[in-house]
Amino acid sequence: MLDTLADNGEISIVAGKFKVKETAARTGRNPKTGETIQIAAKRKVSFVASKQLKDRIA
Repeated sequence: MLDTLADNGEISIVAGKFKVKETAARTGRNPKTGETIQIAAKRKVSFVASKQLKDRIA
C-alpha cells in the first residue's frame, strides 16, 4: 500500500479511496510564544468513503 500511494497517489478499495493530497505552505502561530512561523508544504493521505459505506453507517 505504501509503495502504491507513493507512486500513484491513489488506492481504491470497496469501502472507498485513499488519496495523496498536497497541502500548501502557510503561516501559523506558535501557541506557546505567539511567534509567527512558516509551515512548509507537504503531502498527506486522506480517505474518501464510498457511497455504500456511508449508507451502511447512516
